[in-house]
Amino acid sequence: MKKQTRFAFDTETDALGAMASSIVGMSFSWQPHTGWYIAVNGPQDSQFLDRDQTIAQLKPILENPTIKKVGHNLKYDLLVMRQLGVEFRGVSLDTMIAAFVLDSSRMQYGIDRLALDLLNIRKVPTSDLIGKGAKQISMQKVDLARIAAYASEDADVALRLANFFEPKLAEVPSLKKLCDEIETPLIDVLVEMESNGISVDPTVLKEQSQVLAVRIEELQGKIFKSACFEFNIDSPKQLQDVLFNRLGLKPVKQTKTGQSTDVEVLEKLADKHECPRLILDYRSLVKLKNTYLDNLTDFLNPRTHRIHASFNQIGARTGRLSCSDPNLQNIPIRTDEGRRIRLAFVPGDREKNVLLTADYSQIELRVLADLTREPALLRAFEADEDIHSAVAAEVFSVPLDQVTRDQRAQAKIINFGIVYGVTAYGLARRIDGMTVPAAQKLIDDYHKKFPAIRQFLDECVMKAQTQGYVETILGRRRPIPEIASSVLSIRNAGERMAINSVVQGSAADMIKIAMNRIHRRIKKEKRPSKMLLQVHDELVFETPAKGVEAEAEMVREEMTGAMKLAVPLKVEVGWGKNWQEVK
Repeated sequence: MKKQTRFAFDTETDALGAMASSIVGMSFSWQPHTGWYIAVNGPQDSQFLDRDQTIAQLKPILENPTIKKVGHNLKYDLLVMRQLGVEFRGVSLDTMIAAFVLDSSRMQYGIDRLALDLLNIRKVPTSDLIGKGAKQISMQKVDLARIAAYASEDADVALRLANFFEPKLAEVPSLKKLCDEIETPLIDVLVEMESNGISVDPTVLKEQSQVLAVRIEELQGKIFKSACFEFNIDSPKQLQDVLFNRLGLKPVKQTKTGQSTDVEVLEKLADKHECPRLILDYRSLVKLKNTYLDNLTDFLNPRTHRIHASFNQIGARTGRLSCSDPNLQNIPIRTDEGRRIRLAFVPGDREKNVLLTADYSQIELRVLADLTREPALLRAFEADEDIHSAVAAEVFSVPLDQVTRDQRAQAKIINFGIVYGVTAYGLARRIDGMTVPAAQKLIDDYHKKFPAIRQFLDECVMKAQTQGYVETILGRRRPIPEIASSVLSIRNAGERMAINSVVQGSAADMIKIAMNRIHRRIKKEKRPSKMLLQVHDELVFETPAKGVEAEAEMVREEMTGAMKLAVPLKVEVGWGKNWQEVK
């Protein structure tokens, strides 16, 4: 292995989550159709190598940046090796990420599916070794001959996929640059983040859960009073009966099991009767309680006593990171109840450390200003005006200092909606008391005042139609096959995707660049900050309270310097004793 300039690497572990598993073995391949498996654990009656001695031998090779490594979903393997004291270096390509960068419209990016689709290789499925469901066994119990063949094939296929993808990337310089300079370095950043994890205070979670339990009970009483009838609110069948038979509300959508009672239906019925509105509030609180307050402690790692959420680079077709186990990006922050969940997220060392947050301000609108070069937007951002008030002043033809709260609120909704291709119907649903014709007039007035935005939206759709894909500022591509559909609703959805993918995708690229820059600064300067979370436009760090101003300045510097736009980037930074109380 020391003689190789490049090899594929894979690990086998005894559990699914990298932070909760132990290594069973490692596989390597540097020549197609061959592979090697090194066992450091296995069934009791089998022979395998001593783990610590083996890792000590491999460590200089795995940490050597001049020996290039490829693999599939390497973040998992790097997390496993990190727990063994190996700071893995020299990653040149992750085949899962390469597949995503080249075609973000795929349904599956697993190594088995890519091997079949691209190399015509039917791999041995994992379930052949460990089974499925309740009868599933640990990889540590699999016969060494079987696991050696399986693991070696994994490394071999990863190598062959790398050989397949590298020339494909070279054909499109913008995609190669995206992969080499943003996505591949980001693997190290995510390994660091996931390894760091974040602390939660179980006492606060319990307190907030009790508060919500009382609120949920109060809402139940109000719902029963509103319906003049007690029933199981969580039963779709009973809810159908109450809404459409007892209350006589007009059904909106039919499903296989009867009339739909989903969120969209309840929102449409909410202005007809208070019962659907109360049920929406009830569902929102129950979801918060069940998903976060009652279950977050289940994700506490017994070794570290921290939550180690998983961040996925291929989770969203726009290029945004997604989060799972648990999904910390979905904690609602627009409601008091949602915000209070953040009270439970605290520094690991509460006496010495604080949580520091840095949030891009109006990032998608700044990207829109850069892409459209709309003079009114450029002017407002350059003058650091409140962008929603500035847009309201233009749309409603009033002086900036005379913009009303309602006008600003409407401008805010259309500002964010325009990036998602909002329709008159969609806008009317978002603005209380607004009719569809009035919403259409508002959209028309917006486009008259900002013609460069209208032109940009049309260009996005046209590019999707002619190329079959759209591109971000840095050249990330998203295929939009929906744009060619003969079904109007699907084609319209494709048009909205085309617009949103360019703007949101560019913003996603920007925060990834910022994360890479901050990570490099922390490592190079041996700074005390630890990156913990990314929530779309926001980054969360743990840092010593002493010297927090210097860390905040470094983070702001790297985020504002991530990408050069036609308008200045603005980052709001704060710190405090928990995630909610940052100032």
